[in-house]
Amino acid sequence: MARWGSQAHPAMQVPRPSVREAASMYGTAVAVFLVILVAALQGSVPAESPFPYHIPLDPEGTLELSWNVSYVQETVHFQLLVRDFKAGVLFGMSDRGELENADLVVLWTNGDRAYFGDAWSDPSGQIHLDSQQDYQLLQARRTPEGLCLLFKRPFSTCDPRDYLIEDGTVHLVYGILEQPFPSLEAINTSVLQTGLQRVQLLKPNISTPTLPSDMLTMEIRAPDVLVPGQETTYWCYISELPDGFARHHIVMYEPIVTKGNEALVHHMEVFQCAAEFESVPRFSGPCDSKMKPDRLNYCRHVLAAWALGAKAFYYPEEAGLAFGGPGSSRFLRLEVHYHNPLKIQGRHDSSGIRLYYTATLRRFNAGIMELGLVYTPVMAVPPQEIAFVLTGYCTDKCTQMALPPSGIHIFASQLHTHLTGRKVVTVLARDGREREIVNRDDHYSPHFQEIRMLKKVVSVHPGDVLITSCTYNTGDRTLATVGGFGILEEMCVNYVHYYPQTQLELCKSAVDTGFLQKYFHLVNRFNSEEVCTCPQASVPDQFASVPWNSFNRNVLKALYGFAPISMHCNKSSAVRFQVCHPVCVLGAHTVGQVGNPQPHPQPLLGAQWQPLQLPTPLCPHQPSFHRCPV
Repeated sequence: MARWGSQAHPAMQVPRPSVREAASMYGTAVAVFLVILVAALQGSVPAESPFPYHIPLDPEGTLELSWNVSYVQETVHFQLLVRDFKAGVLFGMSDRGELENADLVVLWTNGDRAYFGDAWSDPSGQIHLDSQQDYQLLQARRTPEGLCLLFKRPFSTCDPRDYLIEDGTVHLVYGILEQPFPSLEAINTSVLQTGLQRVQLLKPNISTPTLPSDMLTMEIRAPDVLVPGQETTYWCYISELPDGFARHHIVMYEPIVTKGNEALVHHMEVFQCAAEFESVPRFSGPCDSKMKPDRLNYCRHVLAAWALGAKAFYYPEEAGLAFGGPGSSRFLRLEVHYHNPLKIQGRHDSSGIRLYYTATLRRFNAGIMELGLVYTPVMAVPPQEIAFVLTGYCTDKCTQMALPPSGIHIFASQLHTHLTGRKVVTVLARDGREREIVNRDDHYSPHFQEIRMLKKVVSVHPGDVLITSCTYNTGDRTLATVGGFGILEEMCVNYVHYYPQTQLELCKSAVDTGFLQKYFHLVNRFNSEEVCTCPQASVPDQFASVPWNSFNRNVLKALYGFAPISMHCNKSSAVRFQVCHPVCVLGAHTVGQVGNPQPHPQPLLGAQWQPLQLPTPLCPHQPSFHRCPV
């Protein structure tokens, strides 16, 4: 822990630190006289200027975080700018953005001296000094904008109280100390102004592709939106390509955020409307407005997506995303998510996305393919589940039929669930073995979805299998959550961006409906409560009548793990590929026919199924975040 001290005020006694604080101070303290906070060096600042990523942490813009990633050193360098510094600040990470059980670094003052240290919070929110100081202070200085702290931390510290920084979403937490505290352990997060921000810290280290000389730009932005004074707003705006707009390739896009609204604009997406509609009504308003034209619901083809903290998105030099020309809609829908927890009134915004495109078509068209589960209520999550897993398959028969002999190359991915999703992973399997992870987010949040460049391009060959699993938490729900399009229903999707484009646009599965009906009959037979299994009852109604005891829960898990599946191997026209051979599902799943599963499932591979072997960690295995006892 680092400490700064000033000349003692005659009337002020410096509080005694606790024994543990004193021991840490003895080994790591740096004390200097200060009128303002000055540099306190315990390491070297990265050579090049070094902070390509920036996000505002709080809605007022008091705290701004910048960072850089060194994969060689397996270290993240942070720069935290504190405007209007009062009596201290805390910053850190936790499993889901809670301030309890958080891994923290704290700068605080007791009114006479300022201290900096690695800390953690217990389940009651009380802060404690960490016996292992893994946040290393590099510099602290005053700037015209405010107090600037530069510090670093390894990805993994082997400290059970520390958060393991890994790929995927990281929930950052912060707190502002408005008055001095006599000691670190006198601070409780419950009395602070606190908040959270979600971000992908470990950005891929990918070189910027060369851009074409004839590149043009197009801005898709909603003009002069009066941001509603409510916490969450999704704003929809219809834009139109010029008449006769020929086919082009999008090679890059970047966000346009109205100055001053950086903390309000949470994420943005541009969708292309369905080509079968010759016109789409003009609209600019909340996406859930009753005045929204129905045709906006058919604008679902993603062209661009950005989320807070993301930089410009580049396509590989050999591929571009086609838009315009015959068979392509001229209508685009911009969707902007405003996050306004302070319910600020009267703020105007014209944010959007700038597309960079070229008329010189690249060698390959890029495509977007949906993996995971079909949007159907037959895939459901019981209530009061903390980590219920559903899995969807893109089977070997589908990839054998639909992919070119040379295969495809996945370079980016966007994971998607609705409100109860907590984890998402897609794995590629070949010859009965899981070969590599396509994308994984163990701290996934439905409130933070972006297209992410993969660190390594994943090649998928004919006969490969893509397995997408989603983990859900329905602890706050009293009824089953069924699959579907509604926000209170669920999805499990990975939109993979790849090249060369094929006719395959959707490769998903769901449990066979016949076997699900057998489940309802079984539940009805073994439970005293009546479960409506009559033909007139819908699947959601049937799930709503299930008494969720341990037997019914376990049987449903077994059904999803072993019953035959219905495979959807669809072209962009929504017509299915004619896969005539049995659909083989790896692992504990079974063999079945597309649309007509075999009535008696036969396990395939069984014990021969080989899971993916992950690299051995540098320290003993531990969860990403360890909830420590008081």
